[in-house]
Amino acid sequence: MTEPQAVAAQENWNAEHYRKQHTFVYESSRDLVSDWLTPQAGESILDLGCGTGELTNQLASSGAGVLGVDASQAMVKAAAEQWPQEGLEFAVQDAHHLPYKAEFDAVFSNAALHWMNPLDNVLAGVYRALKPGGRFALEMGGAGNVLGVRQAVEQAMQEEGITGVAHVWVFPTPAEFATQLEAAGFGIERLHRFARPTVLSGSTGFQEWLRGFGGSWLAPLSSEERQAVIARAQEIARPTLWNGNEWVADYVRLRVLAKK
Repeated sequence: MTEPQAVAAQENWNAEHYRKQHTFVYESSRDLVSDWLTPQAGESILDLGCGTGELTNQLASSGAGVLGVDASQAMVKAAAEQWPQEGLEFAVQDAHHLPYKAEFDAVFSNAALHWMNPLDNVLAGVYRALKPGGRFALEMGGAGNVLGVRQAVEQAMQEEGITGVAHVWVFPTPAEFATQLEAAGFGIERLHRFARPTVLSGSTGFQEWLRGFGGSWLAPLSSEERQAVIARAQEIARPTLWNGNEWVADYVRLRVLAKK
C-alpha cells in the first residue's frame, strides 16, 4: 500500500459502527496497557492510532498525560467527545509525518500499525518522538492475520472478474518487524506472535467485519460489486470460520515492547 492508499483508508472509518461492532479491538488488548506498557503517573504518553479512545482513556487513568492521535477525523472527533477530561487530548495526525521530538516517555499503539504501510518512516517518527530510554509498546496484525478472511474475499473477487485490487494491510513476520525496529534504532525487549481467534458478533459478523475493516480494500469496487463480493466471500468462508453458532476470525497478532 502506498501512502496515498493509506490516506484513502483513513476516510473509510465509521466511528459509531466501530464502537458498536468491534469492541473486541480494544477490549482484548487492555492488558497491553497494564502488563506491557505499565504507564506511570506523571509520564507523557503518545497513543498512535487511538481510534475512539477507549485505551487512550485507560492510559490516562494511570495519571499520565496522554495525547491520542489518529489520521481519521471521525475517530478523533468521537474520542474527544467521549473522553473530555483534563490530561487527555486528541488530535488528527498522519503517522507518516509525526512532528514530535523527544517529547514522550512512552508511545503506545494498538491495532493500528498494520494500516501504516510503509512502516519505516512511521517507526523513525516514533523513535524521534521518544525521550532517551523511552519505551514503545504495540500490538498489530502479524503474518497470517485474517488469512481465511482475505482468501475468501480474494476468491470472491476472482469469481466476479475483479482483478488488481490488493488488500491494504501490512502483516509482518516477527523477523521482518524486528529488523525494521532495529533499523529505526530500537532495542527489542519482548516480541510475541500468537493466534487469537476472534468472535465476530452476530450472524452477520463476517459481513460487518468487512464493512468496518475492509472498506478501503473494497473502495475501488462499485456498490453492486462490493455487495456481491461480501456476500460470496461469506459463503466461501463459512466452512472454516463459522463454528455453527458464531463467526470466528483467524486473528494472528504481534506484540512488542521496545526501547529507545
